[in-house]
Order: sequence, then C-alpha cells, then structure tokens
Amino acid sequence: MNIATLRLTIRTEGHTDVIDITEKVQANLEKAGLQEGTVTVFVVGSTGGLSTVEYEPGLVGDLKGLFDRVAPEDISYGHEERWHDGNGHSHVRATLLGPSLTVPFEAGKLILGTWQQIVFIDFDVRPRSRDLVTQFAGV
Repeated sequence: MNIATLRLTIRTEGHTDVIDITEKVQANLEKAGLQEGTVTVFVVGSTGGLSTVEYEPGLVGDLKGLFDRVAPEDISYGHEERWHDGNGHSHVRATLLGPSLTVPFEAGKLILGTWQQIVFIDFDVRPRSRDLVTQFAGV
C-alpha cells in the first residue's frame, strides 16, 4: 500500500459558496500515480465542509436554502458572543456537513455516479483562500 498526500488551494466567495472540486481531486489522483484505493479529502479549517451532489444550479440553490433554514445567519450564536466575528452560523453549518469525504478509485479514476460531483462548501462570511488535503491510499 502506498500513501500520497497532495494539497489543493481553492479561492471562494464565502456565504455558502458551493464549488465543484471533482476535476481537481482527479488531477491530484493522476499526480499520485495510484490505480486502486481510496482518497480522503479533508478541509483544513472549521467553516467549510465536503459532500457529493449533482452539481447544477437548482440543487446548489436548494443547498443554500437548506443551510439558511437550519442555521440562519440572523440568530444569536454563543461563538459570536465570545469572538465577535459574525460567523457562528458558519461553524454550525460546517459541523453539520463535516470536514472530510472518502471516495474510492479504480483504474486511476474516481468512482462517482454519472451525476455525482465532489463539492467543497465554504460557509465563512468573506472570500478566502481555502486549503484542502487529498490523501490517497492504494496501489
């Protein structure tokens, strides 16, 4: 078994910015040179999350609406009372989604459904440069 760890840097707009990173993860798999195994994608930070979705405008809007309903920006959060940084909802949203995702690969290609893409969602309140780690384990 071989392990290869590669990073991605993503520019985001914040405010539940949903970004398709599938091609970037696939490119890192090609750099890693492995054929079969799994990749774990991990968000370095506590206001972003990862998932798989059918990446199309309707669903992207649905996701933003979901997070607005579940963890609205305009209510009180203990985090903001302590730090006064206006992103308590960002931390709650990221916690619900989670910081990592594991995807299998075979014959040097990610195993994803026809309409399934890997997405990074940045919940913070401002544009940022975000670091993601892709760690490949396989042969």
